[in-house]
Amino acid sequence: MADLATGNRRTLGRIGLVVLAIGFIIAVAAVNMAFKGLRLDLTENRLYTLSEGTRNVLADIPEPVNVYFFWSDRATTSIPYLRSYAARVREMLEEFASRSNGKLRFTVVDPQPFSEDEDRAAQFGLQPANLPTTPEPVYLGIAGTNSVGDQEIIPFLDPGKEQFLEYDLAKLVYSLAKPKKPVIGLLSGLPMMAGFDPMTQQMREPYAIAEQLQQLFELRVVGEDQPRIDDEVQVLLVVHPKELTDAALYAIDQFVLRGGRAFVFVDPFAEIDPGNPMEPPGPGGSKASDLGRLLDAWGVTVDTGKFVADDRFALTVGGLTARPVRHLGIIGVDQSAMDQDDVVTGGLGVVNLAFAGHIARKDGATIEVTPLIRSSESAALIPTSRLAFLPDPSLLRDDFAPTDERYTIAARLTGTVRTAFPDGPPAGAGGPAPHLTESAAPVDILLVADADVVADRLWVQNQNFLGQRISQAFANNGDLVINGVDNLLGSSDLISIRSRATFSRPFDKVLELRRAAEARLVQSEEALQQELRDTEARLSELQAARQDGGTGSLLLSPEQQREIDRFQARRLDIRKELRQVQRSLDQDIERLGNRLKAINIAGIPLLISLLSLGLYLGRRRRSRAAPEVQP
Repeated sequence: MADLATGNRRTLGRIGLVVLAIGFIIAVAAVNMAFKGLRLDLTENRLYTLSEGTRNVLADIPEPVNVYFFWSDRATTSIPYLRSYAARVREMLEEFASRSNGKLRFTVVDPQPFSEDEDRAAQFGLQPANLPTTPEPVYLGIAGTNSVGDQEIIPFLDPGKEQFLEYDLAKLVYSLAKPKKPVIGLLSGLPMMAGFDPMTQQMREPYAIAEQLQQLFELRVVGEDQPRIDDEVQVLLVVHPKELTDAALYAIDQFVLRGGRAFVFVDPFAEIDPGNPMEPPGPGGSKASDLGRLLDAWGVTVDTGKFVADDRFALTVGGLTARPVRHLGIIGVDQSAMDQDDVVTGGLGVVNLAFAGHIARKDGATIEVTPLIRSSESAALIPTSRLAFLPDPSLLRDDFAPTDERYTIAARLTGTVRTAFPDGPPAGAGGPAPHLTESAAPVDILLVADADVVADRLWVQNQNFLGQRISQAFANNGDLVINGVDNLLGSSDLISIRSRATFSRPFDKVLELRRAAEARLVQSEEALQQELRDTEARLSELQAARQDGGTGSLLLSPEQQREIDRFQARRLDIRKELRQVQRSLDQDIERLGNRLKAINIAGIPLLISLLSLGLYLGRRRRSRAAPEVQP
């Protein structure tokens, strides 16, 4: 009987384990189905939560939009990182559809080889990837259509751009929901559009910002000889205007006065402009641009003879001997230098500029100048003539003294302005429209005292992927331009999404340590150079004091030899000090990293353990303090 009872208990135990395992599997499956797509976003900038701008775009879809996610599910069974990213895309599209009030129809398509679905993907223009780990082509792209037959595609979703996924999807939906694109005019002294380069005898690629503008808007090139800017142009981009004729200036003047919005980029020294290599930089130089009498009529000035040098925001570049040097003229401003209350700059992470000028409001001007981007207090103005034949960027530090003044680099101009042509249209300008002498309504102008801000090298890295140019942004220069155009158009739905596209997190403490170490290095190097000059002066004095006048012998005197020996010994000591400064910097960074590792690896588990122990002791203390219940 005992053996039977023991056997029954074992059987019941096994059955219980099987039932428990089945229940666990069912519970896990139920939880997965119930909470599918649910995410807890603990990132500082809430990168994985749909922004208000995305929700507004989805709520403002007038007609149904169809979105097709072409994803080679079967061909990627052995590529887990792509499957994870595809799941992320699918979950976000499902969330888009759930918030669109039924106006966004979402379909997943697995284009098998030689199938109709693959032909359909090819018709949309999607690009498959041929990976070495699978014999079949891999599709990971999106196509969308609207009720009037317009199409928008993302040829291939790059997993390396996951932080931009929400913006890319929202932009696709926005373009389909509002198929009529606003007209943007571009008057540029830089080769921003695709075309033939006579210097390289090859076709040149367009600037990345020009490609983005063409995706979102109808971009029209405005010629400098165009007597009047078309009324269909809603926003005029004026980039690096060089030696514009009075007729071109008048066209811009009248466009602004009749209510057109302008986004202007002028520059005291545009590094991206090849200019005239035989002409030195400076006011009126080949690399400078200005709107002349227009800025004067608007009530502001931009000095084309000086650029803003900023020690705090200086970026590191290669020096004369390939040693990294922080360049005072090439700067990367962060959020502390940008107006966070303005939709154009609010939320941007970093904007890189090169040899930017400064904007000043004229005395007595009626226009309101609102700074959008400013330098730090560790800035000063340096003449652009210093950039002529500059062999080493570190030479800009000679005599550099911060003025404790914050210089305005970008600003918003609002208010009523008068024409720069009070005597009427110049020869060859104008048209049938009447001559305006004053703006009928307050103008809205965005002015940036730097044209290099649109250059690819300052904000984006271009790569060729399967015949497609993929741009990976490392700064928010493009966001600044698109935000400005969107704002001047009166549309701000995409701004909050785009400004979230900053994924890099700078190590502020490490940068602070490097700045302090560099200051010590520069100080020590200056001390070495000063001692060298003093030694040379001392040697000259000893040479002049010799009885033979210094011409009777090529041999050094004992005093001269001792002075040289002393300097060489001191030079070795200073070099040791320089190495010690660099070694101390590395040690400080290593100690900081070790502290962070200790906090992440041991600190958090220890904190959880202490909290658990505290809860346990508190519960035990309460149980002891509770009165015993007598039977």
